[in-house]
Amino acid sequence: MRPHLHRLHVESSGTPPSRGAVTKSGGAWSQLWWRPSLPATHFWAHCTGMLCSVFVMVWVLRFRGGLPFIAHIPSLADRTDLIFNAHPVLMVVGYIFLSTEAILVHRGMHGTKSNKKAIHFTIQGVAFWMAALGIWTALLFHKTIGISNFYSLHSWFGILTVFLFGIQWICSYMIYWYPGASAKTRAAVLPWHTSIGLLVHCTALLTAEMGLLEKLTFLMVNKVIGRFSFEAVFVNSVGLLLLVHGGLVILACVLPRSS
Repeated sequence: MRPHLHRLHVESSGTPPSRGAVTKSGGAWSQLWWRPSLPATHFWAHCTGMLCSVFVMVWVLRFRGGLPFIAHIPSLADRTDLIFNAHPVLMVVGYIFLSTEAILVHRGMHGTKSNKKAIHFTIQGVAFWMAALGIWTALLFHKTIGISNFYSLHSWFGILTVFLFGIQWICSYMIYWYPGASAKTRAAVLPWHTSIGLLVHCTALLTAEMGLLEKLTFLMVNKVIGRFSFEAVFVNSVGLLLLVHGGLVILACVLPRSS
């Protein structure tokens, strides 16, 4: 439809043409300013992931006393709480951030399929071992101070998430890397691989949110911090940032590459 005929149509009928008509008239619909851009979504997903990592490090180093392997103390027996501090760092910085980068590399990185696949699997493998080490630090902390294991919903979700992540990584490695399945099988499995991967990523974010809430609850119940203390507000802000970060990662995965 020509521009002057388009104006006549709108003026005479009082209604704009359909979405299909606008698209056929020159792709105007696809150029709307508010349509999400894949490169911009990738950029903000990277930025929010790095911010989450930095904020968690600030929380641990500034408010919780630091990490066990860099704190200047004679013995960990003097500060058993420092053992736990490694847990959120390993799970957010080591696991969530790295797995996010692996997802975004596979979706947005330029290069050959084999190179992107190799980087994707390598980063995901490192993320898995970071998560396993993070769980071990939580168990070590519980053993040190005499707390039972796996009694909370946070711990259940954590074990389930890491288990699913490990199974997903092993199966994907065997199908897409070595020994490798047929092209038909790889194509059939790909939607399941993507969907389960996003599901596991969402459960990881949900587990992190529950972990932040659980830690804040312990600190408040034991009168370590106040309900409206700066640390409480800061940690709640980290939780909101994780939510935004997760939404951007999902958006980056579902947006068409042509956007």
